[in-house]
Amino acid sequence: MRRAAALAAALALVAVGCDSGGDGNGDENSGAPREVTTTRVQVVEGIGRKGGFDPGQIYKRLSPGVVTVTSLFDEEANLLDARGDAGQGSGFVLDGQGYIATNAHVVTTEGVSDTERASKIYVEFLDGNRVSAEIVGTDPNADVALLKVDPEGLQLTPLPLGVPATIEVGQPVAAIGSPFGERQSQSLSVGVVSALDRSIQSLTDFQIGNAIQTDAAINPGNSGGPLLDARGRVIGINAQIRSRSGGAEGVGFAVPVDAVRRSLRELRQKGRVDYGYLGVGTQVLYPQLAERLDLNVGPGALVQGVEEDSPAEKAGIEAGDDEITFQDLPVTSGGDVIVAVNGQRLTLHSDLADVISSMSAGDRVRLELLRDGKRRTVTVTLGRRPVRSSG
Repeated sequence: MRRAAALAAALALVAVGCDSGGDGNGDENSGAPREVTTTRVQVVEGIGRKGGFDPGQIYKRLSPGVVTVTSLFDEEANLLDARGDAGQGSGFVLDGQGYIATNAHVVTTEGVSDTERASKIYVEFLDGNRVSAEIVGTDPNADVALLKVDPEGLQLTPLPLGVPATIEVGQPVAAIGSPFGERQSQSLSVGVVSALDRSIQSLTDFQIGNAIQTDAAINPGNSGGPLLDARGRVIGINAQIRSRSGGAEGVGFAVPVDAVRRSLRELRQKGRVDYGYLGVGTQVLYPQLAERLDLNVGPGALVQGVEEDSPAEKAGIEAGDDEITFQDLPVTSGGDVIVAVNGQRLTLHSDLADVISSMSAGDRVRLELLRDGKRRTVTVTLGRRPVRSSG
């Protein structure tokens, strides 16, 4: 704890615009006191290292790093009269430079491309400070946005990103955010990781894979806030709920931290994220289906269709011509079965869509596939994923 406090103290004051002194030859007011603007950065370490889950400690130390995000979509609107044309969500501080993460749907018109962004964005901190923010970039495929505020005069508490390999079903988690707006800002809810490897809808026609399901209460306004593990690390961005009533019913979903990390890195570098695009529709091949189709192969992706002029079509990947009904589902049979990408075997929990989503436009990949009972390898250069599929 002393080490953390010392580190925080060492990083606490970063002076901006300070006078460097002088020899008396400056303007006549050079000797007058000048206002010094500072950015205070509070580095938090040591939460949960003894293995315990302490929601109160997580909230006390990390809630200053969680913010309320208000988005105005009318250029003429202000915070008082824009209630009907405003979006509200949550976000969290990434570093002392003023970068903030949130959901793309908090700062864009939901369900459309990222070109229709909010005209004004305000970020409110726990201490009551409210400042304007700019959009560095949005990633509709992962529902992630990167914002930037001027850090001068602010006290910033960055939240560290976690490690996806450590996430397990049943582990305790905490969600901090602003359900239903400013009046419920900085609310804490707790629960567990209910399931992994969920697929949820993005702001495009493509799914977000490997999403985290949790029973920690998530409501409208929590979008963009952090889902935290026992050590206070962000393991996901709270994004969606599944509910019949419109409220929290114990089924919430967070964008996984590996997708968040990739989005934030590329948004900071170039303001966009270019996902790889293969251009096939597939059916996950599970043991019973493989037996029904007389395919002597483990898990894989049975090609159901190939998009016209796609990288897959140019590489000669083929779909079948026959259609069967199996377990009351239509299945196109006779096509290629993709079993590995760059030597990485596909599994029921790491299917073709997940693997391709982790790659970028322009990447060359080796696809191992089964065609007419024979194995072969096809090399494909991935294209850029469209916002809308043509299928």
